[in-house]
Amino acid sequence: MNIIVIVSDTLRRDHLGLYGNKWIRTPNLDRLARESVVFDRAYTGSFPTIPHRTDLFTGRFSFTYCDWSPLRKEEIVTQQVLGEAGYTSMLIVDTPHMIKDGFMFDRGFSGWTWIRGQENDRYMTDPIEVNIPCDPNKLRGTVRTVTQYLRNVSQRKHEEDYFAPQTLGTAAKWLERNYKQDKFFLHVDTFDPHEPWDPPAYYTEMYDPGYQGEEVIYPIYGPCDYLSEAELKHMRALYAGEVSMVDHWVGVLMAKVEELGLLDKTVIVFTTDHGFYIGEHELTGKVTLLYEEVNHIPLIVRLPDGRGRRTDAIVQPPDIMPTLLDLAGVEIPKTVHGKSFAAVLRGESKSHRDIAVSSWSIVHEPVRQPADKERVVLNPYTWAELAWKLKPSTIVDGEWALIVGAGDLAPEMYHLPSDPQQRKNVFEQNRPVAERLHKAYIRFLESVGTNPDFIAPRRTL
Repeated sequence: MNIIVIVSDTLRRDHLGLYGNKWIRTPNLDRLARESVVFDRAYTGSFPTIPHRTDLFTGRFSFTYCDWSPLRKEEIVTQQVLGEAGYTSMLIVDTPHMIKDGFMFDRGFSGWTWIRGQENDRYMTDPIEVNIPCDPNKLRGTVRTVTQYLRNVSQRKHEEDYFAPQTLGTAAKWLERNYKQDKFFLHVDTFDPHEPWDPPAYYTEMYDPGYQGEEVIYPIYGPCDYLSEAELKHMRALYAGEVSMVDHWVGVLMAKVEELGLLDKTVIVFTTDHGFYIGEHELTGKVTLLYEEVNHIPLIVRLPDGRGRRTDAIVQPPDIMPTLLDLAGVEIPKTVHGKSFAAVLRGESKSHRDIAVSSWSIVHEPVRQPADKERVVLNPYTWAELAWKLKPSTIVDGEWALIVGAGDLAPEMYHLPSDPQQRKNVFEQNRPVAERLHKAYIRFLESVGTNPDFIAPRRTL
């Protein structure tokens, strides 16, 4: 059995038709979903980009023992285990952080291709004139990243030259040359729709035609009050345009899979690492607390039989590695934290996890709030930077979401069926429920072998 995993970075589940979106065009992913098991309660684990990839490749909740860091030599990874079982494995990636600066996520693959130039990749040095499309004060960090990015993409002329098309198109071409392999594992990792957002204009114009203002393609992470309503609307259109572009090129790849006669002998996984705030909670970016827009992620798994259905089973990225090994009939390493959900895929079980835990790394000393300031209360959403430093965790059981941290972060809790946008913090009114979820959180940390020193600041709700 062949395996194809597609990761599209920063893709919000609520921006896909298969999860109820009515205004963004995603026909190819919607079609894939009709032939797949669609998970309605998939949640990210370790946050953000690189911690998630560590979870995905190792089947472990890396936020409990490390932060954003290169892939450790001692980690047992999917491609390594499959390789030992006779699989040919290939990594095709434009997500720069996985490869640049010695991050080593290519380790264990039979081959790999890096599509150069995304975000701040130190790629092009040509001394060309770069025109920043907005007031530089509206850009995240320094102007250097956007300048480098615009220099990197200065030579593209056609849609095929954009990153998602290059990456997914390269994967289709790899299949043309390798589809007769006895068994293969293909991991495709595209950074889009992560910012900077600059899809071909015809994609953006589908969602905000006639716009003439500034294009904030790499927004500040934090409160969004620096943006006009028109700018914020156009940001949503830029993001939506990238989502539709990714969808189109997923369709190109899927058409090649079908054309080569691979559908009935291939498991196909489509997912992301996390979402992004585009005005929700008065924020832009993915800073501070992990609300539904960020931690509730899409997950689609197509089995060779092509039967489509939905499931409410709670699953997380560390579960994907053992599931793939289980489906391939390969022994799952004892180091894995995740649990195979193959029984859910086969319709033999309706549940998987009692809770999902999504979290920033918890390995650092908590940052205490200065004594002359009030406790952090992110309703309205103040002290965003401080909340980021407190590295909060979100615990979800399918009905309730509890957000806790260390230091002086005030807990928040939301009843998701009645308050899906998480506007009303009902922690004080539902302390028994919060206590139950918090105890489950501590039990989870203990069950995966978390250092007691990392748990200690979080034992008290």
